[in-house]
Amino acid sequence: MKFKPAIKPYRAAAGGWGSLEATTRFVLDSKHTLKNLRNLMRMNKAKGFDCPGCAWGDDNKSTFSFCENGAKAVTWEATRRFIDGQFFAQHSVSTLYKQSDYFLEYQGRLTEPLRYNPHTDRYEPVSWDDAFTLIAQHIHALETPNQMELYTSGRASNEASYLYQLFGRMAGTNNFPDCSNMCHEASGSGLKRSIGVGKGTIQLNDFDRANAIFVFGQNPGTNHPRMLHSLRHAAENGAQIVTFNTLRERGLERFADPQKPLEVITPLAGNISTNYYQPNLGGDMAAVRGMAKALLEKHRECLARGEKGIFDDTFIAEHTLGIEQWFAEIDLTPWEHITRQSGLSQPQLRDAAAIWQQAERVICTWAMGITQHKHSLNTVREIVNLQLLGGHLGKPGAGLCPVRGHSNVQGNRTMGIDEKPPTTLLDSLAAHFEFEPPRSPGHNTVEALAAMLRDEVKVLIALGGNLAAAAPDSPRTEEALRRCGLTVHISTKLNRSHLVPGRDALILPTLGRTEADIQTTGRQFVTVEDSFSMVHASEGIGHPIADSQRSETAIVAGIANAVLGREKLDWLALAGDYNLIRDHIAATIAGFDNFNQQCEKPGGFYLGNAAAQLRFNTPSGKAEFSAAPLPASLFGELNAPFTLQTLRSHDQYNTTIYGLDDRYRGVYGQREVLFINPDDLLSQGLREGELVDIETLWHDGIVRKVCGFKIVPYNIPRGNLAAYYPETNPLVPLSSTGDGTGTPTSKSIPVKITRTATAANTRIA
Repeated sequence: MKFKPAIKPYRAAAGGWGSLEATTRFVLDSKHTLKNLRNLMRMNKAKGFDCPGCAWGDDNKSTFSFCENGAKAVTWEATRRFIDGQFFAQHSVSTLYKQSDYFLEYQGRLTEPLRYNPHTDRYEPVSWDDAFTLIAQHIHALETPNQMELYTSGRASNEASYLYQLFGRMAGTNNFPDCSNMCHEASGSGLKRSIGVGKGTIQLNDFDRANAIFVFGQNPGTNHPRMLHSLRHAAENGAQIVTFNTLRERGLERFADPQKPLEVITPLAGNISTNYYQPNLGGDMAAVRGMAKALLEKHRECLARGEKGIFDDTFIAEHTLGIEQWFAEIDLTPWEHITRQSGLSQPQLRDAAAIWQQAERVICTWAMGITQHKHSLNTVREIVNLQLLGGHLGKPGAGLCPVRGHSNVQGNRTMGIDEKPPTTLLDSLAAHFEFEPPRSPGHNTVEALAAMLRDEVKVLIALGGNLAAAAPDSPRTEEALRRCGLTVHISTKLNRSHLVPGRDALILPTLGRTEADIQTTGRQFVTVEDSFSMVHASEGIGHPIADSQRSETAIVAGIANAVLGREKLDWLALAGDYNLIRDHIAATIAGFDNFNQQCEKPGGFYLGNAAAQLRFNTPSGKAEFSAAPLPASLFGELNAPFTLQTLRSHDQYNTTIYGLDDRYRGVYGQREVLFINPDDLLSQGLREGELVDIETLWHDGIVRKVCGFKIVPYNIPRGNLAAYYPETNPLVPLSSTGDGTGTPTSKSIPVKITRTATAANTRIA
């Protein structure tokens, strides 16, 4: 596939003809056109498979229940291209390491187990039995089970995740680093502290009932496009949509529904945002504090006139605790601090507050633009504070909606993929399986990498994902992986992590979500949980590209059987019949009673949410206001001229690079670009298209620098920059994490930029 570099502003709405054309192109390029058309018609449908992309909910109404990026994920998975031992006979690991992430994944599906040979610098075929035996040998040689890390990708099914955590705990460790550690940890932790449950409180149809929707720090047009349908319907129903996002994103401005022919062939489109505010990176907490300060002033003015206040006093009195402490903190926060940190004016924040005040039913929704900062946990809690003021929990059309990324990342946590497992889960596992699970907390992702660098980890098993590309501080992450005695990657395609092997290394090829999973008792289905706590059955339909591939569930069971044997559990029997796994889940995980029977419900079943029923599992038994102060400064004593955020392009999902275009931002055929305010460009003495180096300003003496990024003027506030990951992951310090979350601060990196010193630094359109 050829790409011609260009910068060309995109004038059309999100969706529409552009989305339809891109989807068609990817389907045709897969060389499996009819197969992929059939797959797309079965995606997110009963007796079909759940989208392997984002975790947005299914509306069960639309004829076509997929978006452009979902179509890319399906066609990318169903390629005819494949990788086997012959491929590695022709390509050394060192040679492949020099290739781009796009090149690596474009080579096709992994089809047979492979073991790294350090003498030839190549992966070589190995049998499944020998692979499992090798893993068991390494694990049996550990001095302590905590020398093993069990990493999990968000795409793993409930069944595979449950077996994986059960294997780890029976082996003796709670080391379960996972992708959510790097993304939405602030959402789960913040919500648990405030309302006692770490999940969103709304269901998908609440968007149709809301009067106002506040969208914080997310770009649904690229990251979860089906959300645009929900926002569009809400806007058509009269809801005010208020967006807080640092970059101006097309999907939050206008959206043309690709399922409406008139909107595909004409310029017709629906507006999304009623008000669009562009705060500084890390300034969202200050923005919400400003709204609250404006509302508190209005409330007190009403009371002073002898009128009823604007807050839901009954809800606050019956269901909350700590409001006076928060009000005191608001009073101590001067407007100057709020406007400077947020980058927004008093009139802007008062206008946003007025929309909130006038709405009877409000939804607040957010994503990683909120959760990847140092003070993210307090930002999430500040958003909860705002909702508690109006009693916007427990009623239709109102509530809290963290939009998680990868399909089933929420289900992984529900199934026990948690380095800090709740006591209730451990007690339940202990009683049901008659063993004593470890009780000490394990490692999150950053802690796991730090332990590898200290040579405290001997074995890493990765159930999906691409840790080398997803984690921060890329050179140190790669060094950490190479220091392991054994790295095991359960994967569908070649990725960066395979090319930084431990001293011993395996790649185990697995089935994708679209493919039929046939075990000893016949065809199997798995389940996933979306962002709205709906659990869906997912059953692949396509024939695997190779009979040597195995399902994630079967691979996990094979590892567990080799390591632990059958004394406590017949792992291979569970791999042969997933109904048996679901019976164990029903016996040990709350909300999954009659799991197998519930899977038969069309559209899935709802797990429920205690906070949505006004039952708060907090120490006080009530929803608790947070009285955290605003940060005095986002970077302490560091005097950084710019703040950088890493983000995805439109031809990307997580670390998977489908292509080199970012259509909505007007970037084509390239990825090493830097988005900058035009006035900042001029003040730095730079020109559009020039190349710059980006360097992190941090206090540990380590040089973190990426070079040769093309300057692209963009609608972004002054002092703020944006660039794609994983290319800019080397700039994120491993030691820079969110307070109380351990999440890398990938949305607030203090940096400076300098012109690249090269004769090739010329202006390129």
